[in-house]
Amino acid sequence: MSVFIAEEELKRPSLYLWSKPLRQAHHVLWRTPVKSFFSLQLTLYSITRHILLRTLPDLVCFGPRCLAILPAMWRPSHFQVHHLKHLVSVLTLFCLIGTFSFARGGIFTEDQSGVNPIERYGMLWGCLLYIMQMTIFIPIPFMVLNFLGVVLLNVFIPRPKLQRSPLLGPFLCFRVVTRGLYPNLVRENVHHNLHVCESVGLHSFMFEVVTDSPIHLQQTSRSREVVVPANYRTRSGTLFKARALQYALEPEVDILSSGDYIVHLDEETLLTEEAVIGIINFAGSGEYSFGQGVIKYGKGKVVNWITTLADSVRVGIDYGCIRFSLGVLHKPVFSWKGSFIVADAEAEKSITFDHGPEASIAEDCFFACVAFSKGYNFDFVEGEMLESSTFTLFDFVQQRKRWMHGIFLTAISKKIPLRYKAGPVLMSVAGMTMPANVLMLPVNIVWPMPSNPALNLAYCFLLGTFVYLFILGTLQTFCYRKYGLIKCLGLVFATLLCALVACVLENISSVLVFWMPRVSRTGFYVVKKDTQIRDIKIV
Repeated sequence: MSVFIAEEELKRPSLYLWSKPLRQAHHVLWRTPVKSFFSLQLTLYSITRHILLRTLPDLVCFGPRCLAILPAMWRPSHFQVHHLKHLVSVLTLFCLIGTFSFARGGIFTEDQSGVNPIERYGMLWGCLLYIMQMTIFIPIPFMVLNFLGVVLLNVFIPRPKLQRSPLLGPFLCFRVVTRGLYPNLVRENVHHNLHVCESVGLHSFMFEVVTDSPIHLQQTSRSREVVVPANYRTRSGTLFKARALQYALEPEVDILSSGDYIVHLDEETLLTEEAVIGIINFAGSGEYSFGQGVIKYGKGKVVNWITTLADSVRVGIDYGCIRFSLGVLHKPVFSWKGSFIVADAEAEKSITFDHGPEASIAEDCFFACVAFSKGYNFDFVEGEMLESSTFTLFDFVQQRKRWMHGIFLTAISKKIPLRYKAGPVLMSVAGMTMPANVLMLPVNIVWPMPSNPALNLAYCFLLGTFVYLFILGTLQTFCYRKYGLIKCLGLVFATLLCALVACVLENISSVLVFWMPRVSRTGFYVVKKDTQIRDIKIV
């Protein structure tokens, strides 16, 4: 253990210029959950003192000629570079919020129009306009967690390092659930992921493909195919992906022992060495039952740039809400995703996926809430996995429809106490009122409403944070070292345009799910995942 503490000590900024109280404060704050925020402050102090004690005297002595050698006078470590990037990232977030505030004429500007909506528009229409204005506060808790995640935690995470030998860790079962519609895709990805695990030095692992239709995966000591019988029924009547996940937990099928871990992957998920290292560290610690990490979109072949850039916000949410809620609060406050889930096998067996049809649309969300209600703890897993965005705008809408529908079913379920599903409840109400938030802009032009500082602050905070998450996701996915600064800036600009498209498509999904349910709720939609297959099926 002392070896790893020593490695962590090497990452600290130099302390030789600091006073004794600051050194003691740094020693205490370094080990807090939000150490990156405090370490950033102390790093800035070190830089400032360096400038005051060395750079300015040299400028006075040598004059303007010294400006030519300023970049060489301070050579920041990798640690300090990461925190300087984080500082720029946080300043960008505040600048975006300030920009939207400036565009609205200021946050703390009271309305001076003297408009009384009740007197001017009547009781019914005036109350309706007030209710539409108040809907802006519903997504505030979700955005607050995103804000805390990207401000208090450094979003520029260095490559994780192995904290223990991969030969001595627990057994890992990488489980892929598929309908069997894309056998070539699944086989190719399993082969790729096997190679990644072996390159890290992982020894105790296997890949298990649970499928409704045979895909003819080569059976080896590290790959296993489990075909779900067509006549298999769970006790609660679970359907779709949850049914297959539950079949894999049946005693006659399951081969895992106590202490083993399951890593859930989607058909198109590709592992990286960083993700495997993060999984090894997470499972080896044995401190938490469930964990999840970051998933990025667009690192491989990009089929549709619009949907890929629109999915950048999901990457930003991983670094914001998911990382803060799992890594700091250790609770799935606003649920999690269905892939890159690392689960203790015994904990997963005790929770099961057999919770009935209501838990079959968004089985990941329902599972997280049940685990939360049973007192299991969660954590954030280092590393990143790669996936592809939907290939068409139609698939994009269908995917969002399924998520909204599944989260709504979780929110209204009587099987989960309200305090453990507050996040899904807020997400469902926010999704239901999403069209009202968009309509407020044209409505305010036709029927002006008095504004107030609280409303202005909420609007600027939500919009600024939302745009920032899109930009953060794009910059985290498309590295400027690989694509170049000019192309990355172009992608950021394109992302802002795609954010508008995503907003329109999300609102279409909201209308179809919450306001036209008989038309839209047709089952579990399977999006297209293989560029060589043109058929899309609804089950």
